[in-house]
Amino acid sequence: MNRRIAIIGGGESGVGASILARMKGYEVFLSDGGAIKDKYKKILQNNQIEFEEKYHNTELILTATEIIKSPGVPYEAGIIKQALQKNIPVISEIEFASRFTQTPIIGITGTNGKTTTTHLIYHLLKKGGLNVIMAGNVGNSFAYEVAYAGSDIDYYVLELSSFQLDGVSKFKPHISVLTNITPDHLDRYNGSIELYADAKFKITQSQTESNYFIYCYDDEYTRNEVEKRNKKIKAKILSYSIQTCEQQAACTQNNIISINLKNDRTDMMINDLALQGKHNLYNSMAAAIVARLSEVSKESIRESLSDFENIEHRLEFVAKVKGVDYINDSKATNVNSAWYALECMHNPVIWIAGGVDKGNDYAMLKALVKEKVKTIICLGKDNKKIIKAFGDMVENIIETENMYDAVKTAYRIGKKNDIVLLSPACASFDLFENYEERGREFKRVVREL
Repeated sequence: MNRRIAIIGGGESGVGASILARMKGYEVFLSDGGAIKDKYKKILQNNQIEFEEKYHNTELILTATEIIKSPGVPYEAGIIKQALQKNIPVISEIEFASRFTQTPIIGITGTNGKTTTTHLIYHLLKKGGLNVIMAGNVGNSFAYEVAYAGSDIDYYVLELSSFQLDGVSKFKPHISVLTNITPDHLDRYNGSIELYADAKFKITQSQTESNYFIYCYDDEYTRNEVEKRNKKIKAKILSYSIQTCEQQAACTQNNIISINLKNDRTDMMINDLALQGKHNLYNSMAAAIVARLSEVSKESIRESLSDFENIEHRLEFVAKVKGVDYINDSKATNVNSAWYALECMHNPVIWIAGGVDKGNDYAMLKALVKEKVKTIICLGKDNKKIIKAFGDMVENIIETENMYDAVKTAYRIGKKNDIVLLSPACASFDLFENYEERGREFKRVVREL
């Protein structure tokens, strides 16, 4: 039988899947309803992969034996609906790539903290002497790495979004990590946090008793979902907490972080962690549990947690200008991320926020905004919800439509010891290609002050 793969989406995920499929002997056709970036076109051309853009040729797509859907393509897309009506299997690039490797996978998902936790785990394992590859929602696609990886890889460390997990059925990480679940991307899930949670928990569905599932005990929604799904989750369940040490794989007490696995304890002073703040304490505990399960030494874990350098666009210090600190937290694309950022601030804040609202509920930010924020600078095309939520809580709310005006406004009103915090709580697509471009533009303008 002719094995023919159609790939919908010509970005990092789709192009990586097309390369792997071609290497494995499939006939491959890639289709993108929008424009494909030049760098991806060159890769497709160099690998002699047939593709189209700005159009879906249904005749070519619907004769495929299987369709790989890129994360950005919703199941409600017309071409996907047509494929499902014809009973053509539609899977994710993550599912497809996992068929072609026996290397153990560490998968990290969650609304917040997954990028930092993924980088931390990669750092701890690499410094611990293991040969690891980081991919998924960060760096290269999983399929691309599987296509070109050698046979001596110890682990794949994958950051996984709910969109990537939507299309998995047999994907089985050896260790899965769920950082938390808070409302996000609900526009994609018909406004239902339950459907969003179902997508996140797909990371556990194929795990067996020989695997591990790690989650944050202090996140009430996640804890309740774990309890509800307890019989369905076959993996060994481990949790971490800063509120209790009872039955926790990692916890904090008396300014000490403790990892307790198999009656073997690893301690470290919280003040020695490279990443400070409550949210980073959670990230560090999750990463340390994974490292101990992966046989990384205690000493190496302590050293790695103390010398880790924070990732770009996540509470990234940019510059101090005339006594004012400028912090780039562009990766805060939802309310919960912005909450963590504001919670870390100890000086008066000029908060740059706004963008594409994903059904945000700003209620959880109100106490922190009232306590810490002196001015809000809106950066977006539609700021009505932010103005309505916080208009009676801060001295000033100022609207801007570009990064130059936002930073210059902050510079003009900032006073010594203030903090200018870009932590938008929104997606970036009204003014920028993605949060990375938004963060880079912020840094560029700040450095020109």
